[in-house]
Amino acid sequence: MAILVLNLGSSSLKAAVFDASGTQRLWSNSHSGLSDVGAWLEPALAPWWDRLSRAGHRVVHGGERFRAPTPINASTLPELEALSPLAPLHNPPALAAIGWLQQRRPDLPQWACFDTAFHATLPEAAYSYAIPQALRRQGYRRFGFHGINHQHVAEQAPGPRLISVHLGAGCSVAAIAGGQCIDTSMGFTPMEGLVMATRCGSIDPGLLLALLQTGRDASDLGETLNHQSGLAGLSGLSGDWTELRAAAAQGHNGAQLAVEVFVHRLKAGIAAMAASLGGVDQIALTGGIGANDNQLLEQLQAEMRWLGSVQWLQIPADEEGMIARLISDQADRGFGAAVG
Repeated sequence: MAILVLNLGSSSLKAAVFDASGTQRLWSNSHSGLSDVGAWLEPALAPWWDRLSRAGHRVVHGGERFRAPTPINASTLPELEALSPLAPLHNPPALAAIGWLQQRRPDLPQWACFDTAFHATLPEAAYSYAIPQALRRQGYRRFGFHGINHQHVAEQAPGPRLISVHLGAGCSVAAIAGGQCIDTSMGFTPMEGLVMATRCGSIDPGLLLALLQTGRDASDLGETLNHQSGLAGLSGLSGDWTELRAAAAQGHNGAQLAVEVFVHRLKAGIAAMAASLGGVDQIALTGGIGANDNQLLEQLQAEMRWLGSVQWLQIPADEEGMIARLISDQADRGFGAAVG
């Protein structure tokens, strides 16, 4: 028997099949674009349909309700749908894949694994915004994201004080003490924190108020901050890190500024996590940028020597493998999953 994992991002899909233990990857592939996911998956999974015993999905935002792998059924699905406005780039595509798989294999137990779940251990001081209590009681708080991969990194580098640095199209840092997350850079949505490919990261709320006062509405502002900011907005060229590295080396001023701001904010983010941990033993760079850009690793090592004796690592992201292991653990505990 085998486990299917579907990991839908904002513009692409990663699919993988693992053995029943969730430790051996039997097949994997990726697909750009989301408009024809079913048309691509149907033939791609043809050799595996009869072997699949369960499926797991990456769902970015689980809110306060979902803090562990959760079976997808008639009662949980509406709750998942209600969370879509909190992660509009990610949750809706995941729900579309869940619906497609329910139609194609209604007998197949499906599970949702949440990027927010690993951060459920955040202390109140780390997840609370300094806003009125009435708003905090309505659920306006920091959640954190990239938790599935941060958990994978924590398993690969189980030091007592670890900073996991996820750098890709989305970027975040997490402070992990003894395997548990105690602080992270993303907040109520995946927009807070570091500079990202097209997301702005943390900015002054007063700037948002000023923009709203010019007549821009929330929808327009969301489009700007989610899709036109970050590295793309800084450079005026692209949100692609590799392209910006090359352009910066050729003297492109916008690309040079984007790289400099990215690294400046990244160092501040790492330092903040070190402060939360009271020191750091390991710093692991992960994600498409973090695991592959040796120049960035060397720069951080040189410019952050003041942290003291630290083991720097590069660990490839593996959200699909982590999801498979989480789903396998649920099966081992005897938890079933109704579908419908």
